[in-house]
Amino acid sequence: MYGVYVHIPWCRLRCPYCAFAISTRADPPHRAYTDALLREWDLRRPLFAGRPSSVFFGGGTPSLCPPDELARILAYLDPLPGAEVSMEANPGDLPVPLSAFRDAGITRLSLGVQSFDPKTARSLGRGHTSDDARALVAEAQRTGFGSVSFDLIFAVPGQTLAAFEADLAAVVALAPDHVALYGLTIEPDTAFARSRRPPVDEDLWRAMYDAAAAGLAAAGLPRYEVSNFARPGHRSRHNEHYWRARPWAGLGASAHAWWPDGTRATNAADVDAYLAAADPLLGTERPAPGALAYELIWSTLRHVDGVDRAALRARTGLDLHVDPGLIRAGLLTEDEAFVRLTDAGFPLADGLSARLADALRVADPRGALPDTARVSDTRHPA
Repeated sequence: MYGVYVHIPWCRLRCPYCAFAISTRADPPHRAYTDALLREWDLRRPLFAGRPSSVFFGGGTPSLCPPDELARILAYLDPLPGAEVSMEANPGDLPVPLSAFRDAGITRLSLGVQSFDPKTARSLGRGHTSDDARALVAEAQRTGFGSVSFDLIFAVPGQTLAAFEADLAAVVALAPDHVALYGLTIEPDTAFARSRRPPVDEDLWRAMYDAAAAGLAAAGLPRYEVSNFARPGHRSRHNEHYWRARPWAGLGASAHAWWPDGTRATNAADVDAYLAAADPLLGTERPAPGALAYELIWSTLRHVDGVDRAALRARTGLDLHVDPGLIRAGLLTEDEAFVRLTDAGFPLADGLSARLADALRVADPRGALPDTARVSDTRHPA
């Protein structure tokens, strides 16, 4: 099983928190960009056996791309029957009705709502109103996609817990199939970073996250990954490739990929460079066993299924050693097959991943865990 991520870089404006590779040019070269994507897939297709089980159009704002171009890309990728085909869409950025995207082959929408609160939306620099967001949700649910997801941002500077809880209630009232929850991170070289806006304090961040987890679970959307909540049958099948350490292809400017042979690949981020390149590949890397083990722990521990001990051992030759104190503290559970986060552990996933990676040990072929041979190249960077 593998997925294909397709980066569509076009945006009408750059949000003040955005650090992604986007282009705000007024007249995007849609057809030329599609041609470049198809050329790239010709180069990458031999690396992948069979047909993709999912396709994700991300960005950027893929809903600015003409539906016939998305249909042309899908026809070339030739995903499996019943494959999940996701597209991100922003309120106010729909030049055609959503039904045109459904007819092009999109089965799942990821709506960049971010906030229904007018004050928070203005603070985020969103180019739409709360009425625009509600109108898009209504159209998406009326059009008949297989699944509709909302993006929701919290921990916005100046946002109170009461304001976030009201925003969360507005989300729940609209009955999404899936919610992707993002604590705002102020990235370097963004407008937020240049304005030196102080982030919310850790206690408020945690209170908002816990309120979201409890509220969404009560509404029938249990957490299945640190930041993702879904009704039964509506998990993001594409994103589960990332969290279950399966390979994926990455097409488009700035796209990242994990090829089946374990190679990490990155494309050139500049759109013009991508369009002009015979091969847009910027670089590749084969992580050493310790670094690969850290990546596997970091990605798979985030998911409710947890870290698969046997898979980690088979791919890296390393074994997990779980500090009993983390079990006693109620942050992790373990058995012979998996190590998993508890409800209390989910908000601390990154730190717990680092603790597990720092205590990796060379696997004994007889199944025993030696007390020596700690791994030195897996420490989480500061």
